Amino acid sequence: MNLQGKRAVVTGSTKGIGRAIAHALVREGVNVVVSARHENDIRKTVDDLSQSANGKVVGKQCDVREATQVRELISYCVDKLGSIDILVNNAGIGVFRTVEEMSLQEWRDTLATNLDGVFYGCHYAIPEMRKNGGGFIINICSLAGKNAFAKGAAYNASKFGLVGFSEALMQEIRYEDIRIAYIMPGSVDTDFSAISGKASWKLSAADVAEVVIETLKHHSRCLTSRIEMRPSKPPR
Repeated sequence: MNLQGKRAVVTGSTKGIGRAIAHALVREGVNVVVSARHENDIRKTVDDLSQSANGKVVGKQCDVREATQVRELISYCVDKLGSIDILVNNAGIGVFRTVEEMSLQEWRDTLATNLDGVFYGCHYAIPEMRKNGGGFIINICSLAGKNAFAKGAAYNASKFGLVGFSEALMQEIRYEDIRIAYIMPGSVDTDFSAISGKASWKLSAADVAEVVIETLKHHSRCLTSRIEMRPSKPPR
């Protein structure tokens, strides 16, 4: 895909991996809709990214747990930028407790954010991409989507589910010139990481963003559907 002038939505894009992806896209000349739950964070991110943008940067508040807000986010992109070519489903939360300790609301919020929100985004973006002759969806998953760990029941369930969702959706839309990839990073040096503390051995958010850009640039005949990323030298 030639990225110059394309239109993209990145969910959860005011911090961490999502912000790095939005930043990388605007440097490539993509027009980007930044989104997150907090309006103040959106305004600051739009201002910051606009300073180095080769494309247009706008923002829209969105809680991906709410289907109506996700529908409005996709409509906002179409209205402001003309259509949508790229959807990066990045918004996610992690609650790391035993099943016994986890509250019912924490369970629901994890599944709603990490899985329902992706469904909503795809559900509303795919018809617009189809009108536009194609597009690309990238779901930010995790190695927790294949490796279960103690106190990760909700997070694992959401990411295992996201892997299955992404694989099934790929089969549905691959002949409509809508490609889908899911990226599975290991430990990333952001505030989100379940492994606390800054560490030079971890992946950086920029590493993930670089892979997103590379994936989007692959020739249309190539579908790199599953990408696993892990630190090259974690602690022994």
